Amino acid sequence: MANSPLVESDHPLWEPDNLRRALQAAGVSLWSWNVDSDGFTMDEQGFTHWGLPQSDSVTFEDLSEHIHPADRDRVRAAFTATRAIVGPYEIDFRVMIGEVIRWISARGLGNDSGLHNRLMFGVFLDVTGRKQAEEGHELLAGEMSHRVKNLLAIAAGLTRISARSAGTAGEMATVLTDRLTALGRAHDLVRPLPGNQGNAALLGDLLTILLAPYEDTGAFSGRIRVAVPRMGIGEGAATALALTVHELATNSMKYGALSRESGTLDVSGATDGEMITLTWTERGDSGVELPNGAAGYGSQLVIRSVTGQLGGTIDYDWASEGVIVVLKISEASLAR
Repeated sequence: MANSPLVESDHPLWEPDNLRRALQAAGVSLWSWNVDSDGFTMDEQGFTHWGLPQSDSVTFEDLSEHIHPADRDRVRAAFTATRAIVGPYEIDFRVMIGEVIRWISARGLGNDSGLHNRLMFGVFLDVTGRKQAEEGHELLAGEMSHRVKNLLAIAAGLTRISARSAGTAGEMATVLTDRLTALGRAHDLVRPLPGNQGNAALLGDLLTILLAPYEDTGAFSGRIRVAVPRMGIGEGAATALALTVHELATNSMKYGALSRESGTLDVSGATDGEMITLTWTERGDSGVELPNGAAGYGSQLVIRSVTGQLGGTIDYDWASEGVIVVLKISEASLAR
């Protein structure tokens, strides 16, 4: 025998207590609005949604005081407009309960023809979770768009620099690929860190990963040492530092200590007030090549990154046993 439709008189679902339990489980509260007196009537859960003590006398203006100021006029106009809407409507807005902000969705049927004894009926639904998820998705989408635009701008700049300094198309492709790969390794670390340490990576982790390709080159294993303070760095600083470290390491492989069998590289750091000092020390065979003439485009890129994006300075000491590079970087810039 087919199941018969639910009948109010013979099914426990329609019992008032069970209906209230169902509404409470769904986070739904009931309301009515007297369009003449502006009086609001709500069930117990409605007062919970608004963070108000239960009362027999509540007006729309009483509720308006708890609507977020940025939404108040919009909600008032929307509720007034519902009398001209034919069919269902939905209005989402924020309410303030102390320091807590909740999102409420008011839903009902519009049009004065739907009034009963001058009352309009509807429900309130707490949609805070959904709204927070939507805001999170919007922030993520905006952040991803921002990062992509930044990376495209950086890639365009690196392409111009590489084109000016390369002698052949093949050399340009190699140089540009290496620089972009260094950026990729840096951005692999971009993530929030606990304890307000930064928004991207730990400084030591970043330096170690950026220098790993040079460390793994056969006989060079174990010749690169990194010892810096534990601190977090931000996304912008990670990008600038990646370019700087890549250029310094590339120069060392071509002309410096890492181009010699016994050459070593030590990267150390110390904090002093509002600045952090990173010391890049190369040691190896005598005969390390010294720079000749004006700084190349790679060196200009390093200077631009350190002074511009990292708010610091860079100095070179071309000692006969190996170059020493001292970078002074603003801690505030490092966290960005």
